[in-house]
Amino acid sequence: MVKLINIYTSSYKGLSKESWMLALVMLINRSGSMVLPFLGVYMTAHLKFSIENTGIVLSFFGIGSVVGSWLGGFITDRIGEYKVQYFSLLLSVPLFCLIPLFKTEAGVAFIILLQSIVSDAFRPANSVAITKYAKPENITRAFSLNRMAVNLGFSIGPALGGILSAISYDFLFYSNALAAFLAGLLYISFFYKRNKIAKIKAKKVSEVVEIKKENSPYHDRKFLLYCFLCMLFSICFFQLFSTLTIFYKDTAHLSQQNIGFILGYSGFLVVLLEMGLVQIAEKYFSLGITMLIGTFICGFSYAMLAFDYSLFALLLSMTLLCIGEIWTLPFMSTITALRSGKNNKGAYMGLNGISFSVAFIITPYLGTSIAEKFGFSILWIGTGVLATIIAIGFYFIVPWMIKDKKV
Repeated sequence: MVKLINIYTSSYKGLSKESWMLALVMLINRSGSMVLPFLGVYMTAHLKFSIENTGIVLSFFGIGSVVGSWLGGFITDRIGEYKVQYFSLLLSVPLFCLIPLFKTEAGVAFIILLQSIVSDAFRPANSVAITKYAKPENITRAFSLNRMAVNLGFSIGPALGGILSAISYDFLFYSNALAAFLAGLLYISFFYKRNKIAKIKAKKVSEVVEIKKENSPYHDRKFLLYCFLCMLFSICFFQLFSTLTIFYKDTAHLSQQNIGFILGYSGFLVVLLEMGLVQIAEKYFSLGITMLIGTFICGFSYAMLAFDYSLFALLLSMTLLCIGEIWTLPFMSTITALRSGKNNKGAYMGLNGISFSVAFIITPYLGTSIAEKFGFSILWIGTGVLATIIAIGFYFIVPWMIKDKKV
């Protein structure tokens, strides 16, 4: 027990002030992220869209995410991560406020597409900022700290969102706008001077050292295969944001408040366990083994729902899903950072982000279509089988991409 406590407390040591502030900005931004988990319920229950049309509309979030990830990575390598992040945060504010004004499938799809492009341009820039301000030996923990902030916000947001949506769905969108505005102000106030100092240092280095031109990630075949596996994993995992909430409501017959509380529990659990579990994986597992275990656990957490959806089973499934994502998602970012060069991190992070974004396009429509035609049991079993295949793929591709080692 003492050893576990020491591992957990030591996992927070050595992280820079900038890493902590990036996490705080993310916490404020994601605390308002009540919209995404409830978009499916919002469209089926409030706007009276069919399940299939809801899946189609949700796919536009993924299309916008693809465009935003590519655009964010492209611009980050040219104007820097600082400008991309604050533009993304501040431009999100009016777009969130506009969403309740659209009532048709085409209108909602359009505004979700636009908002997703702006919001997801933030992601590759944020990832580059994490690698910029973290020491090389702390990169995975810096990503984990940032994800911990995401999940802490995600534990607050959906729980509050479940309460607010029972009063009015409009509150969800306005709360998101307020959180993005506050996060943008905090980010600018803290990083304005630091960004100027970093630019001066980078200019001095570039005058002394010739900058080597590096290959595009779009020509990196090994990395493209890795991103394909990341996309397949995301298709499995992102059921959390689309079909799983519909399953909770229609099959498990949970109220909106209880759906919010389960999602909030998932965020709280990740916050509680992530840094410690990441530290354990770094100490005792290789990257390939970590990805194998994490991906398999995620798939198993979904497959068990085909056989039991009592409240205990739902909580156990969510607990396993949280453990699986902890041993998968932060390490995906680390592997991407290790594979990239010094001057093309934005492009690599952007391409890896696109793999997640493509999954956002596919998952809602594919998941809702399978659930409607074959039932949720087939969907969950299929998710478990696919995740197992992906886990084996990660086990072989990761050492092939980079020298397999304990990092």
